[in-house]
Amino acid sequence: MVVVGDWGFQNRLNRIIKPKSGHCVMLAIDHGYFGNIPGQLKCFTDMKPLFEYADALMLTRGMLRNCVPSELDVPIVLRVSAGASMLKELSNEEINVSIEDAIRLNVSAITCSIFVGGEYEKQSLMNLSKLVNYSVEYGIPVLAVTAVGREMVRD
Repeated sequence: MVVVGDWGFQNRLNRIIKPKSGHCVMLAIDHGYFGNIPGQLKCFTDMKPLFEYADALMLTRGMLRNCVPSELDVPIVLRVSAGASMLKELSNEEINVSIEDAIRLNVSAITCSIFVGGEYEKQSLMNLSKLVNYSVEYGIPVLAVTAVGREMVRD
């Protein structure tokens, strides 16, 4: 088992969060995940010039394979969760990408959403817990994308 803090884990994390500043500018382009956006296909063309200025890109496996050139030297944070239905509540997510596939794609970290205060809060936190358990063996950092439930105040 890999110990958190080993060289591979630290190297991946340091590619995302710059050691000198402790900061990261992450370009999240997984927004189409929550439904169509007018001009979405053009959006990738418009965003590509920004890729080189981002410290990391967060996206889905399909977006990575189809929209990001393999020669781009920007760390990838791969979304590995997805809603099981487009007709019902999207926050009812499952893990849909294996850790092995994430490794094959050479990502620097994986991520899933957690829905604090939402109907599927417990499920989303269990998904995060499973990812941490799966990824520690391979030294892959796990990040959480936090969303608050519809009923909660957003300050």
